[in-house]
Amino acid sequence: MEQRTIHSHNREAEPLSTSRLTGDATAADIESVRRRTSVFVYEWPVRLWHWVNAALIMTLIVTGWFIASPLPTMNFAEATHQFVMGYNRFIHFACGQLLTVAFAGRVYWALVGNHHSRQLFYVPVWRKAWWKEVVHELRWYAFLEDVPKKYVGHNPLAQVAMFFFMTIGITFMLLTGWALYAEGAGQGSLPDLVMGWLIGLVGNTQILHGLHHLGMWFIIIFMMIHIYAAIREDIMSRQSMVSTMISGHRTFKDDLPD
Repeated sequence: MEQRTIHSHNREAEPLSTSRLTGDATAADIESVRRRTSVFVYEWPVRLWHWVNAALIMTLIVTGWFIASPLPTMNFAEATHQFVMGYNRFIHFACGQLLTVAFAGRVYWALVGNHHSRQLFYVPVWRKAWWKEVVHELRWYAFLEDVPKKYVGHNPLAQVAMFFFMTIGITFMLLTGWALYAEGAGQGSLPDLVMGWLIGLVGNTQILHGLHHLGMWFIIIFMMIHIYAAIREDIMSRQSMVSTMISGHRTFKDDLPD
């Protein structure tokens, strides 16, 4: 596969010099970039899920924090007239249920969408070239590489992070969250019949609460790194990141002059 440098001022791409279009780029992707300096990557269901997922996770983090560390008693009104924690728990449970539906929809779209929509659900550890690119990205993020690579979808390091912190992480949080919800729903309820077994597996709900809360912190750390890395790549690697998740198109900019 011939690889080419992308110049926004020249529609006819020139031979590769300081960067490469790599990763899971197909021949169609290469041709699209050659013609327009950009390529369509993320379909609208993927982009919608990304932002809905972000909003739900942020709400779950805030409400989950207050469930673990409740607000102090408010002196200006009786507790029976406030129901603050009751509303907080309701919002948390509702967002957890919406997250379940949204994640199920994302799994469905991975089956019917384009090949970029499936990157979230696998890590190609069997490909030798992929490992070389992981090493390159580690060196790039450590400021040991001067030349970035161009990727149509996720770069290999981002793919690893997304798989473990989003795919595995969200699955873990949904399973533990539904198991905790099953306790309140009561024995014999649908949540209890589906997920109640997890309580017995880990020992008790106190342990389950601790695991669920720990999972929240892992996702918080991932979100901080994710936002930093996206903005950093937008600036330093000269390829769109944040705007790509809005428009769906990844745009490749001129390399910075030497």
